[in-house]
Amino acid sequence: MPIQAVEPRRLYRQVADQLRQLIGSGEFAVGDRLPTERELADQLGISRPTVREALIALEVEGRIRIRVGSGIYVTAPPRAEIPAAETDEGPFELLRAREFIEGAIAAEAALQVRPADIDLLDDALRRMDDISLPTTTIIMLDREFHTTVAAVLGNAVLVRFIGEMFDQRMNPYFERLSSYFENNDSWRAAAAEHRAVRDAIAARDPERAKAAMREHLRQSQLRFSRNFGESPATVEDAE
Repeated sequence: MPIQAVEPRRLYRQVADQLRQLIGSGEFAVGDRLPTERELADQLGISRPTVREALIALEVEGRIRIRVGSGIYVTAPPRAEIPAAETDEGPFELLRAREFIEGAIAAEAALQVRPADIDLLDDALRRMDDISLPTTTIIMLDREFHTTVAAVLGNAVLVRFIGEMFDQRMNPYFERLSSYFENNDSWRAAAAEHRAVRDAIAARDPERAKAAMREHLRQSQLRFSRNFGESPATVEDAE
């Protein structure tokens, strides 16, 4: 048999594989409550965001059910086998990458911005203020804001790249995570953070623009880092 390339697997996928095997072997029976996210992180010696990503993947597969305020329970196996997660990067890894990349783009945008660019940012922000819009519409406006910042640089490759990075959140795993933590309050907070980015770019202050964009994406991580049914945790606590 020819030698095959070794495929590196992200840690959250390894955790999901281990929990899936324990469930399949009967170590955890249908109806059993799994250890809490905190307990799993301690037992495995990893961060809670990594555990959370693994749990979300298993819930999407139909193997567990997360009941906020109650616990994490094993469910009856799905009638049709649902493929395991194919996504290699988890939501937190994606958000951390965006924090660094989009921070640099915002800084450069502050040096190149024109009045017409500010008008486009203001238009997106104005439409995002209506939180009564469907979530899918708000997400698309969120995407528009971030790609509009990138467009200030006049580089179509960067616009496409930022759009593609944003679109990675359009998968069942990120959507399920969002369903637990995104609400009107979180969207209001995101809108205020967008406004801070816009104001820094309009002021032509690159350091402030970079800090505002990185803070926005860091806060996104924090919003997704609150534990299921446990006391809120910061990224520092969770990692």
